[in-house]
Amino acid sequence: MNPTTALPGMPDVIVVGEALIDVVHTGAGITEHPGGSPANVAYGLARLGVEAGFLTSIGGDDRGLAISTHLTGAGVHILPGSHCAGATSTATAIVADDGSATYSFDLVWQLATFAPTRPPRVLHAGSIASFLAPGAAGVKSVLRRCAGVSTVTYDPNIRPELLGSHYEARDIFEDLIPLTDVVKLSDEDAAWLYPRMSLEEAARHIRGLGADLVVITRGSNGSFLLTADTDISVPAVESVVADTIGAGDAYMAALILGLLSREGESLAPSVLESMALMASMAAAITVGRPGADLPSLAEVRARLVS
Repeated sequence: MNPTTALPGMPDVIVVGEALIDVVHTGAGITEHPGGSPANVAYGLARLGVEAGFLTSIGGDDRGLAISTHLTGAGVHILPGSHCAGATSTATAIVADDGSATYSFDLVWQLATFAPTRPPRVLHAGSIASFLAPGAAGVKSVLRRCAGVSTVTYDPNIRPELLGSHYEARDIFEDLIPLTDVVKLSDEDAAWLYPRMSLEEAARHIRGLGADLVVITRGSNGSFLLTADTDISVPAVESVVADTIGAGDAYMAALILGLLSREGESLAPSVLESMALMASMAAAITVGRPGADLPSLAEVRARLVS
């Protein structure tokens, strides 16, 4: 883990990855919302009061304008090179009666060259952007630039329909782990990557590849956190579910806030528990309302003390 002090002219956190429009189908009809896991994390960080920069690829159409307006309205800094020609990518989400969602994608991913003069305190990357060529090579290059000088967090956010063969996807995932400090994934991600392992075995395997902290979220069963010295399970926060869109991204954004707030503290069990509780609360608030409507810091704090 390599926490650094804030540096002039550089956001505390830089997020790298795809931005798209979620086209959501429910029994009530069809709606469109800005989305994409990395975009949601950047948005969630800004809502939590973190200065966040976002490197992405946004089309020059009305959907691209909607994404830009959504992110900048929350305070996200869209970094140079993020606007491109062509159509904005989409993800079509079919929401079931229980609030769960299945996705299909129309996505092209490219990434501009990223050469910051100074490293951010935290670099976050992941999702489709870390797997899909040609932009995936750019994501890996960014991780290499920041590894060892920034705290690097990674969420694979597995989308099997876009990843080709299981073995290729797992190799890409595992090749990135030595460049990271914190890896967060869902139980579904872990089961897809490592179908013959339990969640705890998968976490230990990932930590053995080089991550300092591995977090596996388990929906209503809470989250499991593993370091070299300890492992803990933290219960989920109960919530009435509208849908699950953005829940993992809300968790990730709040987890990054927790990393920023440690002020050099070790990842002792009490620190991990506090971080996971805040992250679980952010996720619970998000699933309680439609779409990737991630909470503000005031909302999270109010719920934590209620």
